[in-house]
Amino acid sequence: MKLSAPIYHLKRKAKQLSRQSSIPLHEALNRIALEEGYSGWSLLVAQASAVTPAIKLFPLMTTGDLVLVGARPGHGKTLMSLELAVEAMKRGNPAMFFTLEYTGQDILDRLRALGVDRAQFDGLFRYDCSDAINANYIMEALASAPRGTVVVIDYLQLLDQRRENPSLAVQVGALRSFARKRGLIVVFVSQIDRSYDPLKKPCPGADDIRLPNPLDLKLFDKMCFLNDGVVQFYSSSYFYGITKRPRGSRLIPLRSIHTSP
Repeated sequence: MKLSAPIYHLKRKAKQLSRQSSIPLHEALNRIALEEGYSGWSLLVAQASAVTPAIKLFPLMTTGDLVLVGARPGHGKTLMSLELAVEAMKRGNPAMFFTLEYTGQDILDRLRALGVDRAQFDGLFRYDCSDAINANYIMEALASAPRGTVVVIDYLQLLDQRRENPSLAVQVGALRSFARKRGLIVVFVSQIDRSYDPLKKPCPGADDIRLPNPLDLKLFDKMCFLNDGVVQFYSSSYFYGITKRPRGSRLIPLRSIHTSP
Protein backbone atom coordinates (compact mmCIF):
# COMPACT_ATOMS: atom_id res chain seq x y z
CA MET A 1 0.00 0.00 0.00
CA LYS A 2 1.47 3.35 -1.06
CA LEU A 3 1.92 5.88 1.74
CA SER A 4 0.74 9.46 1.31
CA ALA A 5 4.13 10.74 2.48
CA PRO A 6 7.54 9.43 3.64
CA ILE A 7 7.72 7.87 7.09
CA TYR A 8 9.52 10.85 8.61
CA HIS A 9 6.77 13.20 7.37
CA LEU A 10 4.08 10.97 8.89
CA LYS A 11 5.98 10.85 12.17
CA ARG A 12 6.21 14.64 12.19
CA LYS A 13 2.46 14.79 11.57
CA ALA A 14 1.91 12.43 14.52
CA LYS A 15 4.01 14.64 16.79
CA GLN A 16 1.89 17.65 15.87
CA LEU A 17 -1.28 15.66 16.50
CA SER A 18 0.08 14.51 19.86
CA ARG A 19 0.71 18.11 20.95
CA GLN A 20 -2.52 19.52 19.57
CA SER A 21 -4.75 16.77 20.96
CA SER A 22 -2.79 16.21 24.21
CA ILE A 23 -2.51 12.49 23.56
CA PRO A 24 0.51 10.16 23.90
CA LEU A 25 2.77 9.94 20.86
CA HIS A 26 2.09 6.23 20.37
CA GLU A 27 -1.65 6.91 20.16
CA ALA A 28 -1.06 9.70 17.64
CA LEU A 29 1.14 7.38 15.57
CA ASN A 30 -1.60 4.76 15.52
CA ARG A 31 -4.16 7.33 14.38
CA ILE A 32 -1.91 8.36 11.51
CA ALA A 33 -1.46 4.69 10.61
CA LEU A 34 -5.24 4.23 10.48
CA GLU A 35 -5.48 7.16 8.09
CA GLU A 36 -2.93 5.40 5.88
CA GLY A 37 -4.95 2.17 5.92
CA TYR A 38 -3.00 0.22 8.54
CA SER A 39 -4.30 -1.14 11.83
CA GLY A 40 -1.36 0.30 13.77
CA TRP A 41 1.92 2.19 13.46
CA SER A 42 4.08 -0.90 13.97
CA LEU A 43 2.39 -2.61 11.01
CA LEU A 44 2.78 0.49 8.84
CA VAL A 45 6.50 0.67 9.64
CA ALA A 46 6.98 -3.07 9.13
CA GLN A 47 5.39 -2.89 5.69
CA ALA A 48 6.96 0.38 4.60
CA SER A 49 10.40 -0.49 5.95
CA ALA A 50 10.74 -3.96 4.48
CA VAL A 51 13.72 -2.56 2.58
CA THR A 52 15.00 0.58 4.29
CA PRO A 53 18.06 2.62 3.35
CA ALA A 54 19.74 1.32 6.53
CA ILE A 55 19.40 -2.25 5.25
CA LYS A 56 21.29 -1.24 2.12
CA LEU A 57 23.84 0.97 3.85
CA PHE A 58 24.82 -1.12 6.85
CA PRO A 59 26.64 -3.80 4.79
CA LEU A 60 28.79 -1.02 3.30
CA MET A 61 30.22 -0.23 6.74
CA THR A 62 33.15 -2.07 8.29
CA THR A 63 34.52 -2.32 11.80
CA GLY A 64 36.69 0.67 12.63
CA ASP A 65 34.60 3.05 10.52
CA LEU A 66 33.61 6.54 11.60
CA VAL A 67 30.34 7.42 9.91
CA LEU A 68 28.63 10.82 9.78
CA VAL A 69 24.86 11.09 9.24
CA GLY A 70 23.79 14.64 8.45
CA ALA A 71 20.48 16.34 7.71
CA ARG A 72 18.45 19.40 8.58
CA PRO A 73 16.07 19.13 11.57
CA GLY A 74 13.13 16.83 10.92
CA HIS A 75 14.65 14.97 7.97
CA GLY A 76 15.37 11.70 9.74
CA LYS A 77 19.04 11.74 10.72
CA THR A 78 18.43 10.40 14.24
CA LEU A 79 16.03 7.74 12.96
CA MET A 80 18.55 6.71 10.29
CA SER A 81 21.25 6.35 12.95
CA LEU A 82 18.92 4.24 15.10
CA GLU A 83 18.01 2.14 12.06
CA LEU A 84 21.72 1.41 11.55
CA ALA A 85 21.92 0.35 15.20
CA VAL A 86 18.90 -1.89 14.70
CA GLU A 87 20.53 -3.50 11.66
CA ALA A 88 23.57 -4.26 13.78
CA MET A 89 21.42 -5.83 16.50
CA LYS A 90 19.56 -7.96 13.96
CA ARG A 91 22.97 -9.49 13.25
CA GLY A 92 23.59 -10.09 16.94
CA ASN A 93 25.90 -7.11 17.50
CA PRO A 94 25.42 -4.72 20.44
CA ALA A 95 24.49 -1.06 19.95
CA MET A 96 25.05 1.91 22.24
CA PHE A 97 23.32 5.30 21.84
CA PHE A 98 24.96 8.32 23.49
CA THR A 99 22.86 11.47 23.40
CA LEU A 100 23.23 15.00 24.66
CA GLU A 101 19.93 15.89 23.00
CA TYR A 102 17.25 13.37 24.01
CA THR A 103 15.85 11.74 27.13
CA GLY A 104 15.59 8.00 27.59
CA GLN A 105 11.89 8.14 26.82
CA ASP A 106 12.60 10.06 23.62
CA ILE A 107 14.91 7.27 22.48
CA LEU A 108 12.37 4.56 23.26
CA ASP A 109 9.69 6.56 21.44
CA ARG A 110 11.90 6.74 18.36
CA LEU A 111 12.55 3.03 18.45
CA ARG A 112 8.81 2.48 18.74
CA ALA A 113 8.30 4.78 15.76
CA LEU A 114 10.54 2.38 13.83
CA GLY A 115 8.36 -0.52 14.91
CA VAL A 116 11.04 -1.79 17.28
CA ASP A 117 10.44 -3.00 20.81
CA ARG A 118 13.57 -2.72 22.93
CA ALA A 119 12.69 -6.06 24.54
CA GLN A 120 13.31 -7.89 21.26
CA PHE A 121 16.97 -6.88 21.52
CA ASP A 122 17.28 -7.60 25.22
CA GLY A 123 20.87 -7.14 26.36
CA LEU A 124 22.04 -5.71 23.04
CA PHE A 125 20.82 -2.11 23.26
CA ARG A 126 21.93 0.51 25.78
CA TYR A 127 21.66 4.26 25.88
CA ASP A 128 23.30 7.04 27.89
CA CYS A 129 21.87 10.55 28.31
CA SER A 130 24.52 11.97 30.66
CA ASP A 131 25.44 15.65 30.42
CA ALA A 132 29.07 14.58 30.84
CA ILE A 133 29.28 12.83 27.47
CA ASN A 134 32.50 13.53 25.57
CA ALA A 135 35.09 11.36 23.83
CA ASN A 136 36.81 10.25 27.05
CA TYR A 137 33.45 9.45 28.68
CA ILE A 138 32.40 7.40 25.65
CA MET A 139 35.65 5.45 25.49
CA GLU A 140 35.45 4.62 29.19
CA ALA A 141 31.85 3.45 28.80
CA LEU A 142 32.89 1.23 25.89
CA ALA A 143 36.01 -0.18 27.50
CA SER A 144 34.63 -3.73 27.33
CA ALA A 145 32.44 -3.35 24.23
CA PRO A 146 32.85 -6.33 21.88
CA ARG A 147 34.07 -6.01 18.32
CA GLY A 148 31.26 -5.08 15.93
CA THR A 149 29.42 -2.84 18.41
CA VAL A 150 27.66 0.08 16.72
CA VAL A 151 27.97 3.33 18.64
CA VAL A 152 25.69 6.30 17.86
CA ILE A 153 26.69 9.75 19.13
CA ASP A 154 23.91 12.33 19.07
CA TYR A 155 25.21 14.69 18.08
CA LEU A 156 28.63 15.73 16.77
CA GLN A 157 28.46 19.47 17.47
CA LEU A 158 27.38 19.06 21.10
CA LEU A 159 30.67 17.32 21.94
CA ASP A 160 32.20 20.76 21.49
CA GLN A 161 29.74 22.60 23.71
CA ARG A 162 31.55 22.52 27.06
CA ARG A 163 34.65 24.69 27.33
CA GLU A 164 36.39 22.14 29.54
CA ASN A 165 36.16 19.48 26.81
CA PRO A 166 39.04 18.97 24.37
CA SER A 167 38.54 20.45 20.91
CA LEU A 168 36.18 18.63 18.56
CA ALA A 169 39.11 17.66 16.32
CA VAL A 170 40.94 16.05 19.26
CA GLN A 171 37.81 14.20 20.41
CA VAL A 172 36.95 12.83 16.96
CA GLY A 173 40.57 11.84 16.38
CA ALA A 174 40.64 9.95 19.68
CA LEU A 175 37.37 8.16 18.85
CA ARG A 176 38.73 7.25 15.41
CA SER A 177 41.79 5.59 16.95
CA PHE A 178 39.63 3.89 19.58
CA ALA A 179 37.17 2.57 16.98
CA ARG A 180 39.96 1.07 14.91
CA LYS A 181 41.66 -0.51 17.89
CA ARG A 182 38.45 -2.03 19.26
CA GLY A 183 36.74 -2.83 15.97
CA LEU A 184 33.70 -0.60 16.54
CA ILE A 185 31.51 1.34 14.12
CA VAL A 186 30.93 4.88 15.40
CA VAL A 187 28.06 6.86 13.89
CA PHE A 188 27.92 10.62 14.48
CA VAL A 189 24.61 12.43 14.01
CA SER A 190 25.42 15.86 12.60
CA GLN A 191 23.74 19.21 12.10
CA ILE A 192 23.69 20.89 8.70
CA ASP A 193 24.49 24.57 8.31
CA ARG A 194 21.50 26.86 7.87
CA SER A 195 23.05 28.19 4.67
CA TYR A 196 22.27 24.91 2.89
CA ASP A 197 19.73 25.57 0.14
CA PRO A 198 17.72 22.50 -0.99
CA LEU A 199 16.68 24.41 -4.11
CA LYS A 200 20.29 24.38 -5.28
CA LYS A 201 21.03 20.71 -4.59
CA PRO A 202 18.79 17.81 -3.50
CA CYS A 203 20.95 16.75 -0.56
CA PRO A 204 23.48 18.51 1.66
CA GLY A 205 27.10 17.46 1.44
CA ALA A 206 30.34 17.63 3.37
CA ASP A 207 30.64 21.37 2.75
CA ASP A 208 27.24 21.90 4.43
CA ILE A 209 28.18 20.35 7.78
CA ARG A 210 27.91 22.91 10.57
CA LEU A 211 31.36 23.32 12.11
CA PRO A 212 31.67 26.08 14.71
CA ASN A 213 35.30 24.98 15.16
CA PRO A 214 37.78 23.38 12.73
CA LEU A 215 37.50 19.64 12.06
CA ASP A 216 39.25 17.59 9.37
CA LEU A 217 36.38 15.73 7.69
CA LYS A 218 38.84 13.14 6.38
CA LEU A 219 38.60 11.62 9.85
CA PHE A 220 35.27 10.16 8.73
CA ASP A 221 35.30 7.03 6.58
CA LYS A 222 31.70 7.28 5.40
CA MET A 223 29.13 10.06 5.19
CA CYS A 224 25.38 9.83 4.76
CA PHE A 225 23.15 12.82 3.98
CA LEU A 226 19.37 12.98 3.98
CA ASN A 227 16.88 15.46 2.62
CA ASP A 228 13.20 15.19 1.72
CA GLY A 229 13.18 11.41 1.31
CA VAL A 230 16.49 11.12 -0.53
CA VAL A 231 19.59 9.50 0.98
CA GLN A 232 23.09 10.01 -0.42
CA PHE A 233 25.99 7.91 0.85
CA TYR A 234 29.66 8.68 0.35
CA SER A 235 32.98 7.04 1.09
CA SER A 236 36.34 8.72 1.48
CA SER A 237 38.29 5.58 0.58
CA TYR A 238 36.60 3.90 -2.38
CA PHE A 239 33.86 4.12 -4.97
CA TYR A 240 31.52 1.25 -4.14
CA GLY A 241 32.23 -1.85 -6.17
CA ILE A 242 34.13 -0.06 -8.94
CA THR A 243 37.47 1.49 -8.10
CA LYS A 244 39.83 1.63 -5.16
CA ARG A 245 41.07 4.98 -3.91
CA PRO A 246 43.53 5.92 -1.18
CA ARG A 247 42.10 6.65 2.24
CA GLY A 248 41.49 10.35 2.70
CA SER A 249 40.75 10.98 -0.97
CA ARG A 250 37.94 13.25 -2.09
CA LEU A 251 34.45 12.10 -1.10
CA ILE A 252 32.74 10.24 -3.90
CA PRO A 253 29.01 9.44 -4.04
CA LEU A 254 28.30 5.74 -3.70
CA ARG A 255 24.65 6.01 -4.62
CA SER A 256 21.46 7.93 -4.09
CA ILE A 257 18.56 6.07 -2.52
CA HIS A 258 15.08 7.51 -2.94
CA THR A 259 13.01 6.66 0.10
CA SER A 260 9.84 8.52 -0.82
CA PRO A 261 6.90 6.26 -1.69
